[in-house]
Amino acid sequence: MSLEAFHDSEALTLGVELELQLVNTHDYDLAPYAEDMLRLMKKTPLPGSVVPEMTSGMIEVSTDICRSSSEVLSQLTPIRDALVRSADKLNIAVLGGGTHPFQQWHERRIYDKPRFHELSQLYGYLSKQFTIFGQHVHVGCPDADAALLMLHRLSRYIPHFIALSASSPYVQAHDTQFDSARLNSVFAFPLSGRAPCVLTWAEFEQYFDKMTGTGVVKSMKDFYWDIRPKPGFGTVEIRVFDTPLTIERAAALAGYVQSLAAWFLAEQPFTPQEDDYLVYTYNRFQACRFGLEGEYVDPVSGEHLPLREHILRTMDRIAPFGEAHGATSALQLLRAETLDGQNDARWLRELMGREQLLAEVTRRAALRFRG
Repeated sequence: MSLEAFHDSEALTLGVELELQLVNTHDYDLAPYAEDMLRLMKKTPLPGSVVPEMTSGMIEVSTDICRSSSEVLSQLTPIRDALVRSADKLNIAVLGGGTHPFQQWHERRIYDKPRFHELSQLYGYLSKQFTIFGQHVHVGCPDADAALLMLHRLSRYIPHFIALSASSPYVQAHDTQFDSARLNSVFAFPLSGRAPCVLTWAEFEQYFDKMTGTGVVKSMKDFYWDIRPKPGFGTVEIRVFDTPLTIERAAALAGYVQSLAAWFLAEQPFTPQEDDYLVYTYNRFQACRFGLEGEYVDPVSGEHLPLREHILRTMDRIAPFGEAHGATSALQLLRAETLDGQNDARWLRELMGREQLLAEVTRRAALRFRG
């Protein structure tokens, strides 16, 4: 199978996908209500789409094409409200967060869809362990070569995306000591990690042909990379975000991505190279483990500095581009919480410290999602 052509896309447009948790309102464990939610959600005209995910206690929503983070929020708001109304009818709740704090993976049911059953046969128990919840952000690129440059430039900022969105400190009722434990489940898949450092679409097509020639992959869907090109949409797709606890933070993260991408397109600030990836895995681990308190190693200078400082420096650099694209309020929200060392993982831990009951933490997270 050959790689599909890279479709035309308006540069710097945005699309956001959110994987969300469905929980009962008895003990706040995951509940297998995806099919019922899909049936109810069909009754309300909404932007984007609502689709099932790997297991039946999950659902994924997405926006249409947006041109600003405020438009992302304006689309997510009615989607969120419809989700809440539908959940109320079923006596369940919807929430964000990268992992459910205490669900047991072996109790999950694979959603009845051919691709999910195929993945379950291939990956075994990893399929049920993939009951994790992420935000994906698509950013439009003017052409295929620009998309690859965008992908590799964005890769330097993967630790930013992880630390700012981290919301998965708890797994199976244990504090993992990670801010984003969700990504440990993603890394277990054989085609996860980083894309190959090729900078032209012709080279990428050659790589894709080699991979399909091995029989290991059939389409771009088979790559679980942190960032991957999405030729059918004319975008690159960032996949490392945990699902935030609020749609406001989800929209702000999209604004951050758009502001970075606008800087890249306007100034071409650096040429990606293979050596950018010398410290990639280390930086990614630091962000997953310690969140905003992690360490960042500059891949060019070798400078070590606090990740929070690197994020704040970057926010200063891209502020004019954020302003030009209506993302100033998004950047201000993220900047204020970065200065305070606050992300969703910290909010969850602080709440657990007070309540000492993960079911109550989950209930409160569901209330927070309602707005």
